[in-house]
Amino acid sequence: MMPDLIPVTIVTGFLGAGKTTLLNRILTEKHGQKIAVIENEFGEESIDNDLLVQSEDEEIITMNNGCICCTIRGDLADNLIKLVHRKKAGEADFDRVLIETTGLADPGPVAQTFFMDEEVANFFMVDGIITVVDAVNGMRTLDEQEPAQAQVGFADRILLSKVDLVDKEVVQALSHRLHHMNPRAPIIECNMGNVDLKEVLDIHGFNLDTVLELDPDFLKEEEEEHHHHHEEGCTCGHCHHDHDHEHEHHHHHEHSHVHNHEASYDDDISAFVFNSEKPFDPARLDNYMRTLTQVYGPDMLRYKGVLYMIGTDRKMIFQGVHMLMAADLGKPWGNTKPSSKIVFIGRRLPKKAIIQGLETCLAE
Repeated sequence: MMPDLIPVTIVTGFLGAGKTTLLNRILTEKHGQKIAVIENEFGEESIDNDLLVQSEDEEIITMNNGCICCTIRGDLADNLIKLVHRKKAGEADFDRVLIETTGLADPGPVAQTFFMDEEVANFFMVDGIITVVDAVNGMRTLDEQEPAQAQVGFADRILLSKVDLVDKEVVQALSHRLHHMNPRAPIIECNMGNVDLKEVLDIHGFNLDTVLELDPDFLKEEEEEHHHHHEEGCTCGHCHHDHDHEHEHHHHHEHSHVHNHEASYDDDISAFVFNSEKPFDPARLDNYMRTLTQVYGPDMLRYKGVLYMIGTDRKMIFQGVHMLMAADLGKPWGNTKPSSKIVFIGRRLPKKAIIQGLETCLAE
C-alpha cells in the first residue's frame, strides 16, 4: 500500500456549466502538478479532441503538461484500482485525481464509492466536491432541474462561471440563492475555467482531521443564514463569507442587503443547523442517526458536525453523505465551552422533526 492516500476531487455541474472548460484548462496549463482526470463517458461534452490524439486501444492519454486523462468505461471503483496498479508499475504518473461527473448526475454515489469500497478507501480519499454553476442559465436550471439543485447541495466549493456575460445584479441574485441552498460552500467567480487551482485542490472538504479548524466559521455563517430566513429581522450587520481566510478575497458576495426580504424561489435543497449546550447520549444518538439515514438518507446530501458527548472530554467530529457516516474523536474541549453544532443540507428535510429527534438524544 502507498503511504499517503491519493486525493480525489469530484467536479460536477449541469450541462454547459463549464466543467469541461475547467478540465481542459487543468490538462493543459503549466501548473506543475501531475493530475489524472477521469472523464465520465456519458458526459455530453468531452475533453477537447484537438488535445487528445489517441488510438482506439489507448485508455490513458498523457498531456504535454504531465497530466493524464482517461475515459471511464464501466465501474468507477474498478477503474480507480486499475489506475493505482498502473501507478505502482510506473505506467501512469499522477499525484491526485479529478473526476468529472455527467451533468445529470447526483455526485453522492460517486463520493460514496470512496467510503463503501474498502480497496478504493485504502488508496484514495475525497478532498472535495466542486460544483460549476453557469451564471447565464443558473436561475432557470435551478428552477427546472432537480439534479442541478442536488449538485449545489453537495458542493464544498461553488464555481460561478460566465459571470462576464450577465449583469452584476444577476450574479448577486444567483449567489444569494446558492448561498441559501448551501451556506457552507464558498462561491468563487470564474470565466472560461480561469480559476486558481488552489481554490479547487487541497480544500479538505471531507477530511475529518481538519473539520475542527473549518467548522467554527462555516457553522457560524450557517447559523446566521438560518436566522435570516427563519427568524424575524437581522441584527448581525454583515453576512458575507468568512470561511477559510486565505480565500476571502474571492468572496465578494455581500448578503446583508438581500436578507431583508424572503426570496421568491422555494428550492428543494436547503440547510439548517442544530445547536445544543447539553451533551448527547452516544447510544441514543447512534440509534437515532441510523434511523434517520434509513428513512431520509436519499434526501440527506451533506451533514457535518462537532458533538458534545457524555463519557469523553474530547470533541466528536462527524460527517455524512446520504446513508453513510464517518466519525472520530477530535481534540479535547480544553477551555472551550462544550456544545454540539450539526449542519444538515438536504432535500425537503423535516427540520422541526429532526431537531426534536436530536433533542431526545441528549443526556438527562
